[in-house]
Amino acid sequence: MSDKPILKPAKTLALIASELENLDSLIVQDEFLQVVNQEPPKGFVKNHPLASGVKYIPIDKVEALLTKIFQLWTVDVIASGQLLNAVYVTVRLNYQHPITGEWLHQDGVGAVAIQVDKGKNASDLGAIKSNAVMLGLPSAKSYAIKDAAEHIGKLFGRDLNRKRS
Repeated sequence: MSDKPILKPAKTLALIASELENLDSLIVQDEFLQVVNQEPPKGFVKNHPLASGVKYIPIDKVEALLTKIFQLWTVDVIASGQLLNAVYVTVRLNYQHPITGEWLHQDGVGAVAIQVDKGKNASDLGAIKSNAVMLGLPSAKSYAIKDAAEHIGKLFGRDLNRKRS
């Protein structure tokens, strides 16, 4: 058996354009896209406790979906830091395509406001709670992972808060 990779024939722009006209039928023909573009299980979707009218999928459910679909996935923290009165994390979510075996990735960002003493201004460094960063960074990382996963498909919450026209 040859070690040379199997090359797919290049698509012409005309072929790509004609496929776009039938995008819904192409998704139906692709098993992977069928799975990741289905609606998330209703029991996974929650109302956000702090933002009225906003829906979300908790991180434990997102991680369970990643494990169930991909089995092999990792998260790399690309950056973290302070931005104004918040801490932020940027991650790269790496996952192995369950059919092709190809490693793919999506990047995501998350941020959480730094907690300060009640009634104090976030710009007052002396008012920052002693455990603010310890609590904020893991939360920001969770938001970043969820943000990256949403780019994979509806199953991970991509369209939860989009207005339908």
